[in-house]
Amino acid sequence: MQVNVWFAVIVVALVVLWKVDLLATLLNLKSLGPEIPDSFRELVDQEAYERSQAYTRAKAVLGIGEGIFSLVILFLFWCLGGFGWLDDQVRALGYGPIVTGILYIGALVIGLQLLNLPFDLYDTFLLEEEFGFNKTTPGVWISDLAKAAILGAIIGIPLLALLLWVFQTVPMAWFWGWILVTAFSLLLAYVAPTWIMPLFNKFEPLEEGSLKEAIHRMSEKCEFPLKEVSVMDGSKRSTKSNAFFSGFGKNKRIALFDTLIEKHTEAELVGVLAHEIGHFKKRHIIKSLIVGTITTGVMFFLLGIMMNNRGLFDAFGVSETSVYVSLVLFGILMSPLSEVLSIGGNWLSRKHEFEADAYAARVTGNPGAMADALRKLSRDNLSNLTPHPFYVFLNYSHPPAVERIQALESVNKHPADSGARP
Repeated sequence: MQVNVWFAVIVVALVVLWKVDLLATLLNLKSLGPEIPDSFRELVDQEAYERSQAYTRAKAVLGIGEGIFSLVILFLFWCLGGFGWLDDQVRALGYGPIVTGILYIGALVIGLQLLNLPFDLYDTFLLEEEFGFNKTTPGVWISDLAKAAILGAIIGIPLLALLLWVFQTVPMAWFWGWILVTAFSLLLAYVAPTWIMPLFNKFEPLEEGSLKEAIHRMSEKCEFPLKEVSVMDGSKRSTKSNAFFSGFGKNKRIALFDTLIEKHTEAELVGVLAHEIGHFKKRHIIKSLIVGTITTGVMFFLLGIMMNNRGLFDAFGVSETSVYVSLVLFGILMSPLSEVLSIGGNWLSRKHEFEADAYAARVTGNPGAMADALRKLSRDNLSNLTPHPFYVFLNYSHPPAVERIQALESVNKHPADSGARP
């Protein structure tokens, strides 16, 4: 390990990033006031409100502990020469550069996953259990872990092998690596609802009845080609509720958690559906895809510039340059930049959520139902009702519930200004 400019830049960037995250978390905890927000007074009593605050504090403490642990482990492994030592070990096996690279990166990924297991166990079986959310059994937890590992190997190893080959043999490798990852991501998004998600959860067609009829009426009104409405067994792992949209082209699907259906009225569920349709009608998926693709391209361009950078290898104590170690070191170097870019992504996502809410309010003609759905989701999921603006700025992909409810209420007062059109 050599203390050079690269060493100093990375250490400072990682420490500053951690301190900013810590500051945001502490400010978020400080913002936990005793007064229930006006938007929730009729639905949330003092006991439930204090319980949501306790949950926020518990998750914050766990996050702080995990952040400190991860940073310390990284610096220890780095300063003790771990990156160079591991490279020497895999090179000694005598395989070619692609297999050696897979072994090197695979060893780091497995090691990181093992180090994170205690935090996942604590979060699932102690913290979530304490607050009444956990429904995951040890068998399901182990099964999920095994399935994720197998899928990671089946999907990740071929992609990594192709990337290593491209950067070792193809001119303008950064460009072709960008095209490869983008195409692979699109393919994965297309097949995931059919082939991957059912490995972890059961998806059953929504049973016949007034809810299904109301949903299909709404999709027809919005001219939304909905192929299927599914019910997902979210209660298999948690009591928390959610809904999501998946699929491309004519293969569009809406999945509702079974816990969502149990806890909400038909009008609220139709409002949630209209919100998801709003994302499609407002072209949010395409916009996010374009932004993500451009961001990935910029990262691959920078990777091409930094490939086999001698100063970076010296900073991490790796004697021989290689494509696979370059990928790892670039990932560490760019992690602060990725966090900064995520702030922009979160801002765009929050903007899209407001627009989808406004669309749902306009198309249903019932903004109150969507607002009630948000109130119940926040109450049942023990959401923080008073997050600090700086924490929201850094971390929230969705606006705070209070702000969303206020925006929905303004639709009633100023319907022509909502910007939403069926």
